[in-house]
Order: sequence, then structure tokens, then C-alpha cells
Amino acid sequence: MNQELLIQGGANVKKRMTITEVADLIGISAKTLARWEKVGKIKKPKRDWRGWRVYEENDILQIKEFHETIFEV
Repeated sequence: MNQELLIQGGANVKKRMTITEVADLIGISAKTLARWEKVGKIKKPKRDWRGWRVYEENDILQIKEFHETIFEV
């Protein structure tokens, strides 16, 4: 079963992504993404059984919108 979806802008992404995958998709570092989460600029994602961040479609869209408001793409 293919677990990819299409988000605005035409990027294909998996339904669940790691912090590194999301950061690469958006064009920022994973540290920047973690910092935005820590200071409350984006909501905290769910975590898996290992404690790793797991980003879903809505999380990615929110991060993409936030990034675009900062850099006005």
C-alpha cells in the first residue's frame, strides 16, 4: 500500500514523517524545526514508541504555512 500523499505545492510526502524528512521537505534544519516547537511557534507532534517525533499531514501543512509567513515565498 502506497503511503504517500500530495500536499500543496505538489510535493509528495509519506503520511508519517520524521523530523529530518520534514525539515528537508521544508528547506530548513531539523534543529530549527525543534526550536520552533520548543518556543511554541508550531504545535508539538505526536511521538512514537521510541520517543521520536512523528509528523502527519496536518503537522506538515502547519509548518509549511508558518515557514511561508516568515519568508513570504
